[in-house]
Amino acid sequence: MSWRNVRRGISLPGVVTALAALGLVCGGAGIAGLVNGSDLDSPEVQQSRAQAMSLSSAFRAAANDVTPAVVTVRSLPADRQQISGPNTQQFDNQIPDELRGHPLLKRFFEDAPEMTPSPRGSQKRGGGQGSGVIIDSSGIILTNNHVVKGGGKVVVVLQDGREFEATEVKTDPKTDVAVVKIDAGESLPAAKIGNSDGVNVGDWVIAVGAPFGLKETVTAGIISAKSRGIGITAREEFLQTDAAINPGNSGGPLVNLDGEVVGINTAISSTSGGYQGIGFAVPINMAQWVGNQLVSSGTVKRAFLGVGIQQVTGDLSRQFGLGTVSGAAVTDVRSDTPAARAGVQAGDVIVEFSGRKISHPRSLQNAVERAAFDRDHSLIVIRKGRRVELTVRVSETPQNITVANVERVTPTDVSGTGLEVTDLSTDVASKLNLDGVEGVVITDVTPDSAADRAGLSPRMVISRVGDTDVATADEFRQAIDAQLDDDGVLLLVRTPNGSRFVVLKK
Repeated sequence: MSWRNVRRGISLPGVVTALAALGLVCGGAGIAGLVNGSDLDSPEVQQSRAQAMSLSSAFRAAANDVTPAVVTVRSLPADRQQISGPNTQQFDNQIPDELRGHPLLKRFFEDAPEMTPSPRGSQKRGGGQGSGVIIDSSGIILTNNHVVKGGGKVVVVLQDGREFEATEVKTDPKTDVAVVKIDAGESLPAAKIGNSDGVNVGDWVIAVGAPFGLKETVTAGIISAKSRGIGITAREEFLQTDAAINPGNSGGPLVNLDGEVVGINTAISSTSGGYQGIGFAVPINMAQWVGNQLVSSGTVKRAFLGVGIQQVTGDLSRQFGLGTVSGAAVTDVRSDTPAARAGVQAGDVIVEFSGRKISHPRSLQNAVERAAFDRDHSLIVIRKGRRVELTVRVSETPQNITVANVERVTPTDVSGTGLEVTDLSTDVASKLNLDGVEGVVITDVTPDSAADRAGLSPRMVISRVGDTDVATADEFRQAIDAQLDDDGVLLLVRTPNGSRFVVLKK
């Protein structure tokens, strides 16, 4: 359709408004020219139009590449019957309550089942029905764990409308990734897999799936952020996007303009239950690593170092002598672990692992867990302001150990800090599962004191003040008196749930 046809087909003010929104009209002279119809075929307008059409063609090509590999996934618990009628899609948890009850929209949902309202939260994820993407022509599909969990029947609907019951369903709740296998009796279209590590903030992406049961829906946006942790799974390094993601998109692909899958759409941040511009996807490198293990063995084996770690803050950065606020501070090194054998020490800040820059604890955790067991890896730490290079060979993650609480014991006051502490006895250390650890136990914290503001609380164990290890209340008091200054002092605090550094200020 030519621009002249467009001009005759719609009102001229509409054209002016549209072009202004695209940045094609600037200033009063430009608008006046358009009103006279003299600039619609100008070289500048034609060039801008060509650029817009080029981007449109890129979106179209990417969508055409991936859409044949996108499927709808229904999870039908054993005690639920499949819905019959004109709308056979499973709508449970797919339609926001305020839309479902709206009188003007009621007719759209007349064939949908009644839903149990879910509590509002900051993260909304679909359940019962979602999307998936075929990653192998034999019928292997990547989706989300929360889409298929429940132990019932899982049905996959292909783009051409054919339905298949899954022959295998394997899941990894820690990453919210699942693999579904179907037997279609023929080779299926598989999506191209990209490299999520090469994705940058600002890159164009499209999200493909079945929001609210509407199959083959494509939305566009950009990568808004990387390495997001939002507290919904145990292992997180989400890609954030503003491409519209709604309930039902879960498990579908996030795709770059080359038509390559770079993420698996997983969650949205919303107060309404619908799209509000913030969506999250599991990076495809993580999802594929998990998926490959699920396909080959049904389980996911993760490597570990054997350290407790925490985020580096501005205060900690100054105490550690760092130039930037990044890295993973080591709070604890377990005995007879890869980290201990490599020479890692509490107080080290890990800034690089196996050639990968470490900006925060999540990036270290994800890098280590995917590391190969059968070779050495480089480990770079900052120790007392100096760069130290180590070599480590990781091992498989053992089962977690639970620990008991500690009893309150006779305290000793440390004036000026708001702390009451006592020696860490052998019996108390045993109850904390900290056998062999020396330090003092916090028994009380004065409200609104320096210790309270630092986040200290009873039952924590302090084992180091600055560079000084402390084993008794007297040693703790002396170290505080000697090292607490206007910049504060660094404390190494241990709890039944792990260790961390705290800066105690006056």
